[in-house]
Amino acid sequence: MSVESEYKRWEEAVLKPAITKNAERKKEFSTPSAIPVPDIQIPQPSDYEEQLGFPGEFPFTRGVQPNMYRGRFWTMRQYAGYASAEESNKRYRYLLQQGQTGLSVAFDLPTQIGYDADHPMALGEVGKVGVSISSMKDMESLFNEIPLDQVSTSMTINAPASILLAMYIAVARKQGVASNALRGTIQNDILKEYVARGTYIFPPAPSMRLITDVFEFCTREVPKWNTISISGYHIREAGSTAVQEVAFTLANGIAYVQAALKAGMEIDSFASQLSFFFNAHNNFLEEVAKFRAARRMWARIMRERFGAKDPKSWQLRFHTQTAGSTLTAQQPENNVVRVTLQALAAVMGGTQSLHTNSMDEALWLPTEKSVRVALRTQQIIAYESGVADTVDPLAGSYMIEYLTDEIEKRATDYITKIDDMGGALSAIEAGYMQNEIQEAAYQYQRALETKDATLVGVNAFQVNEKLEMDRLKVDPSIEANQKKRLAELRAKRDAGKVSELLTNLEKAAHGTDSLMPLFVECVANDITLGEITGVLRQVWGEYHAPSWG
Repeated sequence: MSVESEYKRWEEAVLKPAITKNAERKKEFSTPSAIPVPDIQIPQPSDYEEQLGFPGEFPFTRGVQPNMYRGRFWTMRQYAGYASAEESNKRYRYLLQQGQTGLSVAFDLPTQIGYDADHPMALGEVGKVGVSISSMKDMESLFNEIPLDQVSTSMTINAPASILLAMYIAVARKQGVASNALRGTIQNDILKEYVARGTYIFPPAPSMRLITDVFEFCTREVPKWNTISISGYHIREAGSTAVQEVAFTLANGIAYVQAALKAGMEIDSFASQLSFFFNAHNNFLEEVAKFRAARRMWARIMRERFGAKDPKSWQLRFHTQTAGSTLTAQQPENNVVRVTLQALAAVMGGTQSLHTNSMDEALWLPTEKSVRVALRTQQIIAYESGVADTVDPLAGSYMIEYLTDEIEKRATDYITKIDDMGGALSAIEAGYMQNEIQEAAYQYQRALETKDATLVGVNAFQVNEKLEMDRLKVDPSIEANQKKRLAELRAKRDAGKVSELLTNLEKAAHGTDSLMPLFVECVANDITLGEITGVLRQVWGEYHAPSWG
């Protein structure tokens, strides 16, 4: 008897009578992406080699390394940065002492949008949601006593990413570390800023030029560096579903590849330096399947759409961060459980590096204790759970493979529609991605309000509580100190050299040559982030988001 006929027999003889006796909790079960969840999933006909294959081989559904975490664990990062460079440096060294294996830099809002700490637009925001970096001197302080040839550093910076990378390279050179020894990632993903996050500066065309300049420069000078982290994380934080997260992220990835090819680069010269950044949410099975689907889709896109020949060009390597949008101010200790589930999904899905959020981040910047608990969560999964001892623990799960196929199919439909619109940039300019995300966010909020979805401690199982937790406070004198340091820097530097370089920068911005070498020279001569972006703003203008009807 076939599996299908056995299933029908079981459904009629066993399942339906059981449901009649004990009604199910819901009329219909589905994932947050509206994928129907069957009562059980039976084997489906499939081409094993085409759909799964083996780890480390096309289509990489089961992982990008042949032995995954049996060789070494994922890189354990904790996204950190606040107040001054000196304060953040203390936090980095503390985390490294606690067993963290990579650094992840959070920048304050003025830095993210290219303003120095003494600019009027920075008033009241210096050091509040990340570290304040205005000059190479700040970057030196940030990495004081941290040898840059021995750590992997991720920097969450987008519009001015090329300038912050230039500072990092200049600091490394001052340490005596060659550029080709540096390892890490810059986010450098401007398209998702237009879609979901909003920390853009320049219009799309010059912004894409800066990105391809980084691609070209790092291919030659910084070959171990990931030149972009194409981010679904912020798309998901804005309210998208898992399917939309995959679809819109890969659509943006396609746009970056096309821009690099248009700039004259060869696909296999830069593709292996592309990386991705995904969110990990609470629906464990859907999240694991999401990572697998994204990996398989990107492998096919790179090999079949772009004709990449190098297997490294087919590999989707990604960092994961647990979901900030799922953290609750109510009963914050519950967030430890949420983060654990999300981190486990990322590991079971084959992530290359991971950040775990702290329990108090819905309230304020995390304390050292809560950061330590978040890091220990990763370490317990790695060293105690056993899930890292086999290469692909969930392969062959009928439910996982069903969800992987469904996510791939639905995300591919989105990408086809975006292609028909002229690509990711056209879809963004038309407001298509933004509207899809907003609708998904609305539907989720509506489900919470009607209690069709449960958020423990928020719309169910509430308690009256008085929070008694330590709080990290940013000293307001940070801003005044940063302004003072900038004034001293400008007074001591070579004014003639600064003027010459800024003139050269203005000319170069009108041209087409790569700006990266000039950025490195500018920051090494103490020209500030805001001064560099100021010149570029004058030449290129600023982007203002349109209103969609």
